[in-house]
Amino acid sequence: MKYRTHTCGELRLSDVGKKVVLSGWVQRIRDLGAVLFVDLRDRYGITQLAFYEENKELLEEAAKLGREFVIMAEGTVTERESKNKKLPTGDIEVKVDKLTVLNASKVPPFTIEDQTDGGEEIRAKYRYLDIRRNPLKNNLIFRSRVTQAVRNYLTEQGFIDIETPYLIKSTPEGARDFVVPSRLHPGQFYALPQSPQTFKQLLMVGGMDKYMQIVKCFRDEDLRADRQPEFTQIDCEMSFVEQEDVLQTFEGLIKHLLKKFHGIDTGDFPRMTFAEAMERYGTDKPDIRFGMELGEITDLVKNKDFKVFSSSEYTAGIAVPEAANFSRKQIDELTKWVQRPQIGAKGLVWVKYNEDGSFKSSVDKFFNEEDFKQWAERMQARPGDLMLVLSGNKEATRKQLGALRMEMGERLGLRKSDEFAPLWVLDFPLLEWDEETGRYHAMHHPFTSPKPEDIHFLETDPGRVRANAYDLVLNGNEIGGGSIRIHDRELQQKMFKLLGFSDEEAQRQFGFLMNAFEYGAPPHGGIALGLDRLVAILAGKESIRDFIAFPKNNAGRDVMIDAPDYISEEQLKELHLRLDLD
Repeated sequence: MKYRTHTCGELRLSDVGKKVVLSGWVQRIRDLGAVLFVDLRDRYGITQLAFYEENKELLEEAAKLGREFVIMAEGTVTERESKNKKLPTGDIEVKVDKLTVLNASKVPPFTIEDQTDGGEEIRAKYRYLDIRRNPLKNNLIFRSRVTQAVRNYLTEQGFIDIETPYLIKSTPEGARDFVVPSRLHPGQFYALPQSPQTFKQLLMVGGMDKYMQIVKCFRDEDLRADRQPEFTQIDCEMSFVEQEDVLQTFEGLIKHLLKKFHGIDTGDFPRMTFAEAMERYGTDKPDIRFGMELGEITDLVKNKDFKVFSSSEYTAGIAVPEAANFSRKQIDELTKWVQRPQIGAKGLVWVKYNEDGSFKSSVDKFFNEEDFKQWAERMQARPGDLMLVLSGNKEATRKQLGALRMEMGERLGLRKSDEFAPLWVLDFPLLEWDEETGRYHAMHHPFTSPKPEDIHFLETDPGRVRANAYDLVLNGNEIGGGSIRIHDRELQQKMFKLLGFSDEEAQRQFGFLMNAFEYGAPPHGGIALGLDRLVAILAGKESIRDFIAFPKNNAGRDVMIDAPDYISEEQLKELHLRLDLD
């Protein structure tokens, strides 16, 4: 190769005496007068280049280099006098005979080192420079390794990698679609896929048996921190399977990844129903690395003088371990935290279970020591713990307590990034009632099959029907979800009717799928795993953006290329669109 015989990370003492050619970026320059050292960096590491006074012209040439110049250096590998044990190449240097500047560089807007002086916004604007830094570079390499491991595992399991279309039809269920106007069909639009759901089901009708795809998906959702409008799924579907077959296959995948990247052998994943998860943890994606399970005390606080509790549908709390010594200031701060609009609690009742067995509470005048002992038993509190109690609507209060539990786990350091606790959550409700629209919505999507034993409730009590669905949870994050699908036209039509579709609407939107069911659709089911989130958790990190080469910010913008942006009047005209921002 013209530009390099070796990378900047591979030369060792065994290479001393070799003539080599290296290319890369100038990381650092140390000019000592009679000798000048340059740290040359590429993706693989750093090698020290040495320029000596004996070649004055070359030394002067090297002195003109700047940070991030792209250079090619030819020379001889020699042993370093002053070795650097922090570098794999720290025992050697390259005594340069010839230097070529391949491209000069402006002074970068932040220091391209592990510990940089660049803030998040400036690094996002110059993302291509940030990728040169080890933390981000290594994250992207790790993502590549995980992706390859996933692909290899699924291939060994007999899955076929098949691409599905990106320009599809907009559907009314789920999040908002990103839409693409058609120039050739005035007034008509494609949509970008929120998932390849219907296509992978059609592939099962086509007899492909086991499908997989690592695929981009798009959702025009209201933005939240660390959520991307475009994301990557490990998308899979299988024919002639029951729920257990899918669970075993993808439990095997996660076990394989934990073993490969962390050397962890996990036993069978725990399983719990949606109802149990909500009751014990206040969320359908519980972090089971720590306790603090919800303890309901509704029956214990009725018919007391404390109106807030006695008039509420639901009262429960958590026992925060060894937190009875929290100051009033700390507790007041927690009260403000649960009262934020994101959580929505009206207030917080606290009870200190002191080490000597006594109790101190914000509701001392309404409840006695015997009451608090019963509370402690329900919340599994021990002396030294702090009980935190919320009250109100059952569904809302459970979610508030679930959020508080996670916050306390974070503050107390119980959510350890090097511990992994996967589990399956099963038996979700098939439907949920929406008061605003006055109709049912699919909790997952309209193609999810009901539990066979619950199908008869579709006519009489739809809200009672459980879905043949499952979520895979890892460390308090839903990393995947799937279901056994409906494969019978009549049942699919019934499902659409429950969701408020007329026969005509169902045929217009999903007629292609229901028609396919009339040509011998096999029983099938599948799952989609969020690759971005999975990679971040495996790496022990919180932010998915650190594992995406060119992510959007919290406002859904790409600040590097400044997108989204306006298009020209000419383009609008070609697309038969009129821009009216008034």
